[in-house]
Amino acid sequence: MVGDDELYERYRDGDAAAYDELMIRHGDGLVLFLYGYLRSREDAEDLMIEAFARLMVKKPDIHKDGFKAYLYKTARNLAARMHRRRSRNEVDLFEDMDDLTDGVLPEDTVYDEDKQRILHICLGRIEPELREVLQLVYFEGMSYAETATVLGVNAKRVDHLLTRAKEYMRRELQKEGITDAHD
Repeated sequence: MVGDDELYERYRDGDAAAYDELMIRHGDGLVLFLYGYLRSREDAEDLMIEAFARLMVKKPDIHKDGFKAYLYKTARNLAARMHRRRSRNEVDLFEDMDDLTDGVLPEDTVYDEDKQRILHICLGRIEPELREVLQLVYFEGMSYAETATVLGVNAKRVDHLLTRAKEYMRRELQKEGITDAHD
Protein backbone atom coordinates (compact mmCIF):
# COMPACT_ATOMS: atom_id res chain seq x y z
CA MET A 1 0.00 0.00 0.00
CA VAL A 2 1.23 3.46 -0.89
CA GLY A 3 1.90 5.63 2.18
CA ASP A 4 0.39 9.01 2.95
CA ASP A 5 3.68 10.79 2.33
CA GLU A 6 3.97 9.40 -1.18
CA LEU A 7 0.33 10.16 -1.98
CA TYR A 8 0.72 13.72 -0.74
CA GLU A 9 3.86 14.22 -2.83
CA ARG A 10 2.04 12.79 -5.85
CA TYR A 11 -0.74 15.31 -5.26
CA ARG A 12 1.76 18.14 -4.97
CA ASP A 13 3.15 16.98 -8.32
CA GLY A 14 -0.32 17.23 -9.91
CA ASP A 15 -1.88 13.78 -9.39
CA ALA A 16 -5.55 14.45 -8.51
CA ALA A 17 -6.17 10.74 -7.89
CA ALA A 18 -3.71 10.89 -4.99
CA TYR A 19 -5.84 13.64 -3.41
CA ASP A 20 -8.92 11.44 -3.77
CA GLU A 21 -7.12 8.51 -2.15
CA LEU A 22 -6.07 10.65 0.83
CA MET A 23 -9.67 11.81 1.31
CA ILE A 24 -10.96 8.24 1.11
CA ARG A 25 -8.29 7.05 3.51
CA HIS A 26 -8.76 9.76 6.15
CA GLY A 27 -12.14 11.40 5.52
CA ASP A 28 -14.38 9.20 7.67
CA GLY A 29 -11.99 9.16 10.62
CA LEU A 30 -11.61 12.92 10.43
CA VAL A 31 -15.40 13.41 10.39
CA LEU A 32 -15.69 11.20 13.48
CA PHE A 33 -12.93 13.18 15.19
CA LEU A 34 -14.58 16.51 14.34
CA TYR A 35 -18.00 15.25 15.39
CA GLY A 36 -16.61 14.92 18.90
CA TYR A 37 -16.07 18.67 18.97
CA LEU A 38 -19.06 19.90 17.04
CA ARG A 39 -21.80 17.34 17.75
CA SER A 40 -23.08 17.92 14.24
CA ARG A 41 -22.36 15.52 11.42
CA GLU A 42 -22.99 18.20 8.81
CA ASP A 43 -20.55 20.62 10.45
CA ALA A 44 -18.00 17.83 10.87
CA GLU A 45 -18.27 16.93 7.19
CA ASP A 46 -17.95 20.60 6.17
CA LEU A 47 -14.83 21.06 8.29
CA MET A 48 -13.33 17.81 7.00
CA ILE A 49 -13.66 19.19 3.49
CA GLU A 50 -12.29 22.56 4.57
CA ALA A 51 -9.30 20.93 6.29
CA PHE A 52 -8.45 19.00 3.13
CA ALA A 53 -9.03 22.07 0.99
CA ARG A 54 -6.68 24.19 3.09
CA LEU A 55 -4.04 21.52 3.05
CA MET A 56 -4.34 20.96 -0.66
CA VAL A 57 -4.49 24.64 -1.66
CA LYS A 58 -1.52 25.67 0.48
CA LYS A 59 0.45 22.49 -0.27
CA PRO A 60 2.74 22.99 2.73
CA ASP A 61 5.96 21.10 3.23
CA ILE A 62 5.13 18.35 5.71
CA HIS A 63 7.84 16.38 7.47
CA LYS A 64 8.13 12.64 6.87
CA ASP A 65 5.26 10.64 8.40
CA GLY A 66 3.54 13.88 9.38
CA PHE A 67 0.63 14.07 6.93
CA LYS A 68 -2.05 12.63 9.22
CA ALA A 69 -0.97 14.69 12.22
CA TYR A 70 -0.87 17.85 10.11
CA LEU A 71 -4.34 17.13 8.71
CA TYR A 72 -5.84 16.45 12.14
CA LYS A 73 -4.21 19.51 13.67
CA THR A 74 -5.62 21.66 10.87
CA ALA A 75 -9.08 20.17 11.44
CA ARG A 76 -8.81 20.57 15.20
CA ASN A 77 -7.94 24.25 14.80
CA LEU A 78 -10.89 24.77 12.46
CA ALA A 79 -13.23 23.06 14.92
CA ALA A 80 -11.91 25.11 17.82
CA ARG A 81 -12.44 28.30 15.85
CA MET A 82 -16.00 27.29 14.93
CA HIS A 83 -16.72 26.27 18.50
CA ARG A 84 -15.42 29.57 19.90
CA ARG A 85 -17.67 31.45 17.54
CA ARG A 86 -20.73 29.49 18.62
CA SER A 87 -20.29 29.34 22.36
CA ARG A 88 -17.90 29.40 25.26
CA ASN A 89 -19.17 26.10 26.70
CA GLU A 90 -16.88 23.15 27.43
CA VAL A 91 -16.14 20.90 24.46
CA ASP A 92 -17.68 17.49 25.11
CA LEU A 93 -16.14 14.87 22.85
CA PHE A 94 -18.13 11.71 22.12
CA GLU A 95 -21.45 13.05 23.45
CA ASP A 96 -24.24 11.41 21.46
CA MET A 97 -21.65 9.65 19.33
CA ASP A 98 -24.01 6.73 18.88
CA ASP A 99 -25.93 8.91 16.38
CA LEU A 100 -22.83 9.01 14.18
CA THR A 101 -21.70 5.41 14.59
CA ASP A 102 -25.07 3.68 14.03
CA GLY A 103 -24.61 1.35 11.11
CA VAL A 104 -20.91 2.15 10.79
CA LEU A 105 -19.41 -0.23 13.33
CA PRO A 106 -19.80 -3.85 12.21
CA GLU A 107 -21.14 -5.47 15.38
CA ASP A 108 -22.05 -9.08 14.86
CA THR A 109 -24.16 -9.62 17.99
CA VAL A 110 -26.28 -7.78 20.51
CA TYR A 111 -23.53 -8.41 23.05
CA ASP A 112 -21.05 -6.48 20.90
CA GLU A 113 -23.56 -3.65 20.48
CA ASP A 114 -23.95 -3.46 24.25
CA LYS A 115 -20.18 -3.30 24.66
CA GLN A 116 -20.00 -0.44 22.16
CA ARG A 117 -22.84 1.41 23.91
CA ILE A 118 -21.16 0.99 27.29
CA LEU A 119 -17.84 2.12 25.84
CA HIS A 120 -19.37 5.34 24.53
CA ILE A 121 -21.18 5.97 27.80
CA CYS A 122 -17.93 5.54 29.73
CA LEU A 123 -16.01 7.74 27.29
CA GLY A 124 -18.63 10.42 27.85
CA ARG A 125 -17.85 10.43 31.56
CA ILE A 126 -14.15 11.23 31.37
CA GLU A 127 -12.45 14.58 30.80
CA PRO A 128 -12.44 15.90 27.21
CA GLU A 129 -8.64 15.99 27.00
CA LEU A 130 -8.45 12.34 28.05
CA ARG A 131 -11.15 11.30 25.56
CA GLU A 132 -9.29 13.10 22.80
CA VAL A 133 -5.99 11.33 23.46
CA LEU A 134 -7.78 7.95 23.54
CA GLN A 135 -9.47 8.71 20.23
CA LEU A 136 -6.29 9.80 18.49
CA VAL A 137 -4.10 6.95 19.72
CA TYR A 138 -6.57 4.05 19.71
CA PHE A 139 -9.32 4.95 17.24
CA GLU A 140 -7.14 6.80 14.73
CA GLY A 141 -4.00 4.77 15.30
CA MET A 142 -1.75 7.80 15.65
CA SER A 143 1.67 7.53 17.22
CA TYR A 144 2.50 9.47 20.37
CA ALA A 145 4.48 11.94 18.24
CA GLU A 146 1.56 12.49 15.85
CA THR A 147 -0.86 12.85 18.75
CA ALA A 148 1.50 15.33 20.42
CA THR A 149 1.55 17.39 17.23
CA VAL A 150 -2.25 17.46 17.03
CA LEU A 151 -2.67 18.36 20.71
CA GLY A 152 0.23 20.83 20.79
CA VAL A 153 2.03 19.02 23.61
CA ASN A 154 5.12 16.82 23.84
CA ALA A 155 5.11 13.02 23.57
CA LYS A 156 5.77 12.61 27.29
CA ARG A 157 2.55 14.55 28.02
CA VAL A 158 0.69 12.24 25.62
CA ASP A 159 2.02 9.23 27.52
CA HIS A 160 0.92 10.78 30.83
CA LEU A 161 -2.55 11.64 29.47
CA LEU A 162 -2.96 8.18 28.01
CA THR A 163 -2.02 6.53 31.31
CA ARG A 164 -4.60 8.66 33.14
CA ALA A 165 -7.22 8.10 30.45
CA LYS A 166 -6.86 4.32 30.61
CA GLU A 167 -7.15 4.37 34.40
CA TYR A 168 -10.27 6.53 34.29
CA MET A 169 -11.79 4.33 31.59
CA ARG A 170 -10.99 1.19 33.58
CA ARG A 171 -12.84 2.64 36.59
CA GLU A 172 -15.82 3.71 34.48
CA LEU A 173 -16.03 0.32 32.80
CA GLN A 174 -15.93 -1.40 36.20
CA LYS A 175 -18.91 0.72 37.27
CA GLU A 176 -20.75 -0.80 34.29
CA GLY A 177 -19.79 -4.33 35.31
CA ILE A 178 -16.91 -4.81 32.90
CA THR A 179 -14.02 -6.12 34.95
CA ASP A 180 -11.86 -7.69 32.24
CA ALA A 181 -10.89 -4.49 30.40
CA HIS A 182 -7.39 -4.66 28.93
CA ASP A 183 -5.02 -1.85 27.93
